[in-house]
Amino acid sequence: MTESTPPSAEPPAPPASGRPFVVSEGERKRLQKCFLAGEQKAAANIDYAIEMFATCVLGDPASPLYLQSFFAVLKKKFAGKKAGGLSALFSAGGRGGLKKLAAAGQWLELLRKGVDLLKSSPHDHATLLAMANACRQLHFQETQPIYLRAALDAAPADAEVNRVCAEYLETRGEYDQAIACWRRIASIKGLAEEAERTITKLQVDKTLSKGSGLGGRGGAKPEAKTAGDASSDRPRTAVLRDLLAKDPANIEVALELADLLEKEETIDVAEQVLRQTLAASGNDLKVREHLEDRQLRWARHRVHVAEKQVESDDTPQHRQTLEQLRAAQNRQEIEVYRSRSERYPENMTWRFELALRLKAEGNYDAAIKEFQAVLQDDRRKGAVALELGECFQKIKQYQLAFQSYQTAVDALTEREAELRKRALYRAGVLAMGLKDVDSAQKHLSALAVIDFGYRDVADRLDKLKTVKHKEADEAD
Repeated sequence: MTESTPPSAEPPAPPASGRPFVVSEGERKRLQKCFLAGEQKAAANIDYAIEMFATCVLGDPASPLYLQSFFAVLKKKFAGKKAGGLSALFSAGGRGGLKKLAAAGQWLELLRKGVDLLKSSPHDHATLLAMANACRQLHFQETQPIYLRAALDAAPADAEVNRVCAEYLETRGEYDQAIACWRRIASIKGLAEEAERTITKLQVDKTLSKGSGLGGRGGAKPEAKTAGDASSDRPRTAVLRDLLAKDPANIEVALELADLLEKEETIDVAEQVLRQTLAASGNDLKVREHLEDRQLRWARHRVHVAEKQVESDDTPQHRQTLEQLRAAQNRQEIEVYRSRSERYPENMTWRFELALRLKAEGNYDAAIKEFQAVLQDDRRKGAVALELGECFQKIKQYQLAFQSYQTAVDALTEREAELRKRALYRAGVLAMGLKDVDSAQKHLSALAVIDFGYRDVADRLDKLKTVKHKEADEAD
């Protein structure tokens, strides 16, 4: 890979409906090389860095890290340049193509074209909104808000931008920020009545949701220090921003600022501060793991808010949002547990958690690899063998699945009763499918002794009895 010829990236295949985006291990390593190359050249050759990060975004359009790095170098290149001019004119022509792609549901191709447009016109809020919508359609819940934030920064007074951002923030339970979006456009002719009505609704929703909000470090909400410190009447956030500007690697200042921004502005702004400090501190492990812990907490909170919305208003849209957020949570956990598994290879807990998330994602080959590594840990051998068997069964390796279920049955104890019942059931049902009547009878009978009402075990035993009688009659 030379500096003059950055690697190109073909658009990845669209994910199956309802399934998260999956990047192969080989592709992930290739993109990581491109990412490191971009980081190394960002100061000396900004255009090369832009191409490297663009390659990463195209290769894994669901990665927030790649997208944030792409926007960071674009911001550096276009610093001080106003939106508009010839680049905006050419971008306006390209937006017509985005509309056609959106109408055809070609969301990944839309993102690919959008990346090319942003290289010359990063302030094009219409393109940014179109790309945010593509991320929503593809369930890319971690990159959607990055595009929305960029659109809002580019056109803070635009009615459509504020409306879309407000609707998104509402789904995440960030009611103050959603209200702020509506207030910015409340004075626009024809929007005042809708804005006031929506603001009132959001204020009620905010009141109802109190008690399930986020906290700062340690899970507690930080005190709102709006009067600054003892020597200043400035807001505390402004004071902390100044301190961080003077010393970008000051970890304690960054953590306090992130606490306040999480409460007073948005999660995305807080995350941006932590990422900047992470880079300035040379990827300090304390900052890295603090950011990871927050990301896991934020993902859980978003799912919690969506679950509450479904409980109060069970609509197809709210159910779809919940499904998307759960997929995004799983993806976030995969990234964190993968990083920690690489960081602490002897810690089997991280590898087990990673394997569970890979399995939930449907990436069974990768999950099998991780489960097999954890299988050597006798403390969780039974649980791992059970999960391994289910993965093998998913990829139609039935004999391997059955062997794993038998290992699970042998290893699981009475203290792991639910897992043992599940293992016996899986082994019995699979044995029936494999026409191994004796093994099916053995495992399902053992399950019936423990819990005769478990799923359809009684019906299956009746079927096995019929098969046994039929075999006996044929033998006679």
